[in-house]
Amino acid sequence: MQKINLKALSKDELKEFIKTQGLPDYRAKQILHWIYGKKAESVEDITELSKALREKLSDAAYIGNLKLLSRQTSSDGAEKFLSGLEDGEAIESVLIPDENRRTLCLSSQAGCVMGCGFCLTGRIGFKRNLKAHEIVDQIISVSRITGKQITNIVFMGMGEPLLNFDEVVEAIKRITDLLGFSKRRITLSTCGIAPKIIELYKKAPHVNLAISLNATDNKTRDIIMPINKKYPIEVLLSACKKIPLSLQDKITFEYVIIDGLNDSPDDAKRLVRLLKGIPSKVNLIPFNPFAESKFKRPSDYNVLAFQDILKKGGIIAFIRKSKGQDILAACGQLKAAAYK
Repeated sequence: MQKINLKALSKDELKEFIKTQGLPDYRAKQILHWIYGKKAESVEDITELSKALREKLSDAAYIGNLKLLSRQTSSDGAEKFLSGLEDGEAIESVLIPDENRRTLCLSSQAGCVMGCGFCLTGRIGFKRNLKAHEIVDQIISVSRITGKQITNIVFMGMGEPLLNFDEVVEAIKRITDLLGFSKRRITLSTCGIAPKIIELYKKAPHVNLAISLNATDNKTRDIIMPINKKYPIEVLLSACKKIPLSLQDKITFEYVIIDGLNDSPDDAKRLVRLLKGIPSKVNLIPFNPFAESKFKRPSDYNVLAFQDILKKGGIIAFIRKSKGQDILAACGQLKAAAYK
């Protein structure tokens, strides 16, 4: 008989499994606490259960864990974790320290199909979607390895979260319900799968949304992001306007600035016009170079000038300093070593 991975079960599925073992309902609550609260690595670790009960459960189930393949630390303190999955695929997660915050960047897919020109992950192609427990296990694993409390979660690692919609929604529910994260400390970044943006707000806790925009006209965005040919800028922004935001919420628009392509004053002025009527803020991200890319990093002067135009246009705009560049852990640089 094939053993059941307890982490793979939802809360309701675990309750049903416990019933099949002839155990009372409260045992499911105990097991959930040990998996998500105490980060137990095996059934044997659940010492709240008797030895006989642990042996009984071990015959039918186990607690799966990501396998740490490598851990790299950047000169700026960012850490990159390469993790092996049970089927031999591999993913990367990045822990980013910033004063009192420790943000974990999660992967939602092994590889990526989007092919964005500024992103290294797309060069390895798409391998498969991650299961909800594999997404959540990145948090458990990094917390256990580092011994540090993670304060914020961002879905900005390998893959496009909204192309793995059901598993990502389930992962968000587990992160808020079972790991106890506030939805306000979770951000999901998407390339712009317009129909799924609306659906996300119907089916998942209302986490922060970040849209990878990166251009102000369709011709340029087609070059940078192939998804634009399916969901062009006007379709994407129309979807954004339909999101039921609360009064204090804003959509973050991420804008990777590329030298000579999307960094002109005219681009900045168009961006101001495009975002009119959308509660928003803009993260400006100077392109992070990698060997195979045809793009170049913009000058600091152009980045600052771009930001200044946005601010004068009434747009809240930040220049995001990407951490972990020396270990290929910065925005757009993730490419699991197993695929190199």
